[in-house]
Amino acid sequence: MFNSLFIRTIGFILIVYLTLTLILFVTQRKLLYFPDRYLPTEELVKAKGLKYWVAPDNNYRGLISQQPQNNAKGTIIVFHGNKGTALDRSYYADALVPLGYRVLLAEYPGYGGREGQPSELVLVNDARKTIKLIHQAYGNPIYVWGESLGSGVTASTVADPNLPVAGIVLITPWDSLSNLAQIAYPFFPVKWIVLDKFNNVKNLKSFKGNIALLIAGKDTVVPAKLAKNLDRSLPNNNKKLWFLADAGHN
Repeated sequence: MFNSLFIRTIGFILIVYLTLTLILFVTQRKLLYFPDRYLPTEELVKAKGLKYWVAPDNNYRGLISQQPQNNAKGTIIVFHGNKGTALDRSYYADALVPLGYRVLLAEYPGYGGREGQPSELVLVNDARKTIKLIHQAYGNPIYVWGESLGSGVTASTVADPNLPVAGIVLITPWDSLSNLAQIAYPFFPVKWIVLDKFNNVKNLKSFKGNIALLIAGKDTVVPAKLAKNLDRSLPNNNKKLWFLADAGHN
């Protein structure tokens, strides 16, 4: 009787475990992407010194700085994190426009009034098209900034060596989303079932432009050790690291 009860207990625990693992697999993108789907009003956008960017393909793709209109030092494209919208990152434009750069706060499909459902494939294909359209509209140089999820989008995007990107900035990045997911759910085999890999180590191996990394020492969302893993994987001749020991993820 004892053996039978033990076997049934183990069987029950196994069923519960497999069920929870299946739930994680099915719902993983809802656990990764948290879009605000509203399109910000034109008045609010203008008040931030921005305007809608309707690209040469006649599609809305984000918010672009009103200044500088001519003689910009280059264009900086910002890919934001997994929450909110591009407008929430207007502080990038506040900091970079006075330095003479044109700033595009790129919006993801499924976020900020854009149609679509976010996934690595969808976001990266869209980001590559955005970069090509920016190049078509404004020329070189082009720099790409990514924060958190945006660092994964940036690295996956520039894995295409034909894109005209002079340099990238990765803020609170990871080495791979699989490793981050395993830390977040340590008792489940999530590393093996993650659909969106965002493997920054792999994707940056062939990138020849300059790379800047900003790591937060007290990051509780993306542990600093994952960003350090990424840093160690990159060649020393074209990278620079800023480590902010007392900073958190946000």
